[in-house]
Amino acid sequence: MLNPGTARRITDAVDTAFDRQLEFTAELVRHPSLRAAESSAQDLMFTELESRGLAMDRWALDGDALAGHVGYGPSTVAFEDLTNVVGTYTPQESKGRSLILNGHIDVVPTGPEDTWERSPWDAEIKDGWMYGRGSGDMKAGLAANLFAFDAIRAAGLEPAATIHFQSVVEEECTGNGSLAALQRGYTADAVVIPEPEENMLVRANVGVIWFRVRVSGKPTHVREMSSGFNAIDAAYPVMGALRELEAKWNADQGSHRYFEDVHHPINFNIGMISGGDWPSSVPSWCEFDVRAALYPGIAAADAWGEIEECLRNTGSEANVSAERTGFFSEGYVLEEGSDAEAVLASAHEGVFGSALRSFTTPGYLDGRVFTLYGGIPALTYGPVSEAIHGFDERVHIESVRNVTKTIALFIADWCGVDESA
Repeated sequence: MLNPGTARRITDAVDTAFDRQLEFTAELVRHPSLRAAESSAQDLMFTELESRGLAMDRWALDGDALAGHVGYGPSTVAFEDLTNVVGTYTPQESKGRSLILNGHIDVVPTGPEDTWERSPWDAEIKDGWMYGRGSGDMKAGLAANLFAFDAIRAAGLEPAATIHFQSVVEEECTGNGSLAALQRGYTADAVVIPEPEENMLVRANVGVIWFRVRVSGKPTHVREMSSGFNAIDAAYPVMGALRELEAKWNADQGSHRYFEDVHHPINFNIGMISGGDWPSSVPSWCEFDVRAALYPGIAAADAWGEIEECLRNTGSEANVSAERTGFFSEGYVLEEGSDAEAVLASAHEGVFGSALRSFTTPGYLDGRVFTLYGGIPALTYGPVSEAIHGFDERVHIESVRNVTKTIALFIADWCGVDESA
């Protein structure tokens, strides 16, 4: 545990540089790092990491290598457009425990921008909040990782263990970015992922499968509509069958640790739909995209088998088929009692003055990559936010400040520190 004087030096250093941290976060937000368009934001991350003297690594994801891994999610974009950035700090003498500071650079689409109160890319600060797509999810967290490290150095200290700073892609759709970093050999004794988690630690979260359902019909002119078969109409009972499966899985929540009291933990979201070719023709096709959740401990392959069985028995006369289009991930549980969690809890209490709380989320997190496939305790912990994936996304400024202090204290305690020469 850090002595109070050292801890104060570090937290004071966070305060001193906090305006610069907000400026950098805003600059990140102003780069619209949508899927397969993250390059300019990754350029910025590369420059910032390199300027701190870190050993740099940037590479395009390897689709062939990823496809052979059980945690791989099928991609619908070109792999050459997807690049990870990692900067590695190595001490002169390694005496502490190593660490990964991970965050994703990709953001979800904004929806119609005229429904936002301001541009999604302006990063305006108002009434104690920073607004913008990705401000909470999770560019504030990426910046917090970096400026927490800066604070230790500004306090006249150097971490005594290796630290890998990861800026990854594909968290919002496949999880392949963090998986690619693990496959590349980046491992450590713990990982911190400052996702927007309301100043709390994630204890468990669901797995996710993305898939596209295609319903086929028979086209005719609308004057002879009864002789055709409307694929859009036929899609509704298929959706209904999926809702029945969703209800069945939710009814089993009492059998899954940490999910017993979570409201509706299993969500099947029909997030996109399209169909038909002409207003005056009975549509011959309809496609809709689904995000389905599954409990930790359930193999993604088994869940997918149930989904396929459901689609084969919808009762519809239409031809129904499905293909996976992204996430094929399993959920995970962060088991209680790890040294990493104890160190984070101590750091959190030192900053917030209250005990660290944990919770279960029905959302996806990259922590599953490190926990399931690397055997690394994944501490997903981050600031208060609102409307992530919605209009007027925002992150709370003072929460970001305190989370940055917590991460800085965690680094110092977990990795150890030496006085700078």
